[in-house]
Amino acid sequence: MPKRFHVFVIPAIIAGLIISACGEREVGTLKIVSSLPLTGSARPQSLAIANGMQLRVEQARNKACDGKYRVVYESWDDASAALGKWDPDVEIANANNAVDDPSVIAYLGTFNSGAAGLSMPILNLAGMAMISPGNTYPGLTHKVEGVTKSDEPYVYFPTGVRNYARLVATDDLQGPVIVNFMVSQGIKTVFILNDGEVYGKGVAEAVSISSKKAGVEIVGDEPFDPQASNYLDLMKTISTSNNGGAPDAIFFGGIVENNAGQLLKDKVAVLGDNQKVKFIGPDGIYTEGLVETAGAAAEGAFATIPGLALADLGEAGQKFYADYTKRFGETTEPYAIVGYETMNVVFHAIEKVCAAGGDPLDRQTIRDTVFAIREFDGALGVWSFDSNGDITIPYFLVGQVQNGKFFQFGTYTP
Repeated sequence: MPKRFHVFVIPAIIAGLIISACGEREVGTLKIVSSLPLTGSARPQSLAIANGMQLRVEQARNKACDGKYRVVYESWDDASAALGKWDPDVEIANANNAVDDPSVIAYLGTFNSGAAGLSMPILNLAGMAMISPGNTYPGLTHKVEGVTKSDEPYVYFPTGVRNYARLVATDDLQGPVIVNFMVSQGIKTVFILNDGEVYGKGVAEAVSISSKKAGVEIVGDEPFDPQASNYLDLMKTISTSNNGGAPDAIFFGGIVENNAGQLLKDKVAVLGDNQKVKFIGPDGIYTEGLVETAGAAAEGAFATIPGLALADLGEAGQKFYADYTKRFGETTEPYAIVGYETMNVVFHAIEKVCAAGGDPLDRQTIRDTVFAIREFDGALGVWSFDSNGDITIPYFLVGQVQNGKFFQFGTYTP
């Protein structure tokens, strides 16, 4: 045998021995992508979600199935600088790009329910699992009288097979929680606003329905223009909406990107601070982004968000926040742990498929494994996906801005 042959073959043999000593050779790459609004005032909330996802991947050392597969996570932005929030064109492009890449096995998103409605059919036709850490509009998975559209949720599943699941409780549960909290605060009259988007209108309608049942008088219920330069005239109208006077509270149905900061500034300028006329919103404004855009006007504002208060989390949840703080710094964003759990679900599905001798690169196998999750013991506690793909945790956290940060009041249920 010529000497030059030995020069090449010996290193190859040594490399093979090293691979055998360290574990089995990688046989493929599994790519997981997220689609969240990382541009605009929703960035703090979305970045915390993405960081939670990244933390779970790092804890697995970017490996799965005893090192057979390399796991790659890519955080995609579905917002644009032009809109300053999620952009329909960007979201559709993200969904198509995911479908066109055969290494992508799961799509984690979206945060905004309106964005989900655009990408769900695209991903459904591709048989790809879509897992949301933030969508709360009920119509994506189930019908709610007076809230959802007649063709929902079936319009989002053109194949007839469900591929979408989410790790947050929905607005048909959030509405009663918000109203129960209003009653506990002595609120008897409320003016309801919505930003005109799928999510904003849905949660506002849920609050309206629950208010009527609870005997809270609705003195106004209307959309507002998210593009307006100010809301002084709107606030003047609200200031006399309660038999010539101001209501006890304003409920804001919408997302922080839709000018929530300006609306809150003008509310305080006309109606006084948030102790005089309370300002309450849903998870779309439970973020540092509200304080960044509203400044001092955010002080005293209330918001709800799906999930448990930090004090009510179990050992795994407490550990998550300790690990997150060590890696990224302390966060006040409650959705951070949901991002972590969303990625946790994907790893669970991958490992379960491998253990059964299946192929984790097969999208439909991953989809079906995700949808079949029951009694999952994770960072959020023990939970399941129901037949609609909804998580079986009906808890919500209520918080208030105090000294420039959200303070957690505690965990509430419908």
